[in-house]
Amino acid sequence: PDLDRRRIADRREQRLQLLLVGRGVDLREIGLERCGAGAKQFGDLYASFMDEAAIERAGAAPLKPYFAKIDAATDKQKLQTLFSTVGYASPVEVGQLPDPADPKRYAVAAGQGSLGMGGRDYYLEQGAKYDTFRTAYRAYVEKMLTLSGVADASARADRIVALETAMAKVQWSPVQSRDLQAMLKPMDAAGRKALAPDFDWPLLLSTAGYAQFPVVYMTNSTALTELGKIFAATPVSTWQDWMKFRLASASAGALPKAFDQATFDFYGKTLADQPEQRARWKRGIALVNGTMGEAVGEVYVKRHYPPESEAKMGELIANLRAAYKERITANSWMDGATKTQALAKLAAFDPRIGHPVKYIDYSSLNVVRGDPVGNAMRAGEFQHQLDLSRLGKPVDRTLWGMTPQTVNAYYDPLNNQITFPAAILQPPYFDPKADAAVNYGAIGAIIGHEMGHGFDDQGSQFSATGKFENWWTPAARTAFTQRTAALSKQFDAYEPIPGVRVKGALTLGENIGDLGGVETAYAAYQKYQAEHGKAPVIGGLTGDQRFFLAYAQAWQAKLREGAARARLLTDPHSPPFYRVNGIVRNVDAWYTAFGVKPGDALYLAPGDRVHIW
Repeated sequence: PDLDRRRIADRREQRLQLLLVGRGVDLREIGLERCGAGAKQFGDLYASFMDEAAIERAGAAPLKPYFAKIDAATDKQKLQTLFSTVGYASPVEVGQLPDPADPKRYAVAAGQGSLGMGGRDYYLEQGAKYDTFRTAYRAYVEKMLTLSGVADASARADRIVALETAMAKVQWSPVQSRDLQAMLKPMDAAGRKALAPDFDWPLLLSTAGYAQFPVVYMTNSTALTELGKIFAATPVSTWQDWMKFRLASASAGALPKAFDQATFDFYGKTLADQPEQRARWKRGIALVNGTMGEAVGEVYVKRHYPPESEAKMGELIANLRAAYKERITANSWMDGATKTQALAKLAAFDPRIGHPVKYIDYSSLNVVRGDPVGNAMRAGEFQHQLDLSRLGKPVDRTLWGMTPQTVNAYYDPLNNQITFPAAILQPPYFDPKADAAVNYGAIGAIIGHEMGHGFDDQGSQFSATGKFENWWTPAARTAFTQRTAALSKQFDAYEPIPGVRVKGALTLGENIGDLGGVETAYAAYQKYQAEHGKAPVIGGLTGDQRFFLAYAQAWQAKLREGAARARLLTDPHSPPFYRVNGIVRNVDAWYTAFGVKPGDALYLAPGDRVHIW
């Protein structure tokens, strides 16, 4: 068994050692001259992380310059300056995005910050399991403070956990944060001050580089009000302790083994049920990939991305778009006016395949061999400065939100783009030489899924140009909501872990994407057969059976209970098992393909099956 994994799944097993290192091998031995301009940075990042002897000798000293800045924040104004400085924890966060009111330009948003234990439910849920988590977390906080050389660690840990618990109580839940009407609230300076007067918004925004924006989207609005009250009521010293702990925790992998082991023991063993930590060389690869992802991606594309994959993928996308058009046109519950807008949005989809047209230039990223903590801080600042450099210019639609070597895909509602990185164009998702049934059932359903996000409960609130605006008639929206509510209710009934159910409202958007993706991919596959002839029986399986099996195999995975619990609390995706069985039981063609009858475990009466797109 993979004892160092939280989740076992083919889609996550694509290894970057093909690009960077083999086990225990110096980077130079795989020919860094072929890795382009980032070769030395690759090597220095990796070597700094892998030099455990040097890390042990340094002890907690690498934290000292950052702790000194925290110690110097002796009042609430200075604290807020650090809150908006890259690398330091904050109860509120600010960042940029395409403006929902005009996606051609950038805007700024403010919202609630993160918590050390992860989702708010870890602090709030009742039961012995969560009591165990909270007890272990408090011990972890104390240990990290002790290792960092902070005096009176026990009392400080109590105050830190109490602070985070107070913040958790007022934060919005993941379900609340999916409500775009509530989240996207633009406010001017007067509105921000009225909403959360305990924060110095001009200071927070100017420190982050956003002083020039008169209007800011205040997401999690009521949470910001309450977090401001907590900020005002909490002593400066407690905020300093909290920031030190969060920094030490985030830096643990670059610190001596005692830090690293304590962090794994809590987040890996206790929360995720992971028996063993991943080998350090594997984590080193992940570090390089996470820090210089597009530089790694450029190498990946040169070595592992055949041009024929892009051409075949383009053909599949065109076929799925045509099938979606037919299904929207034939839709029985949507009126003509809304259909016209939906078809315009579908036609405006901008598909991107493989890799960006230009890669991020990392030449100005200062990687210092022997300074892994500093490298992480500088990498964060590099990305922030890169983001700031784009302000004042039209939104760059060539930017990618994933690297080419990422085995995934995504839809961006503000740009109306669907993106398929190079790494997903391989088995079990895609093979240009594979049986059509398999490609349509796997990558076809994923293409349909991403298209479906343009018409899910969130994506449907953005127009063809990416603007956040209503293009639905009231009758069409009501009919849509009735169907999505039925799907949400189905998923609410699933209980992967005793006492922990799937949250239908949290996973609704992904479930809509999955259902629409499968049904549209199947329709496209039927059209393919009409043009190319009926699929043969292969291995005793019909084409339709292979289609659904390919869909199931694409999501085949096994999660440890702790990792599954974390996903159920915070992840908008349903567990893989229910992404398959919870979806296909709504698809009429699946019943025909496998002869599913009343009394079978997954059988749903025709009237109980949900069909949206």
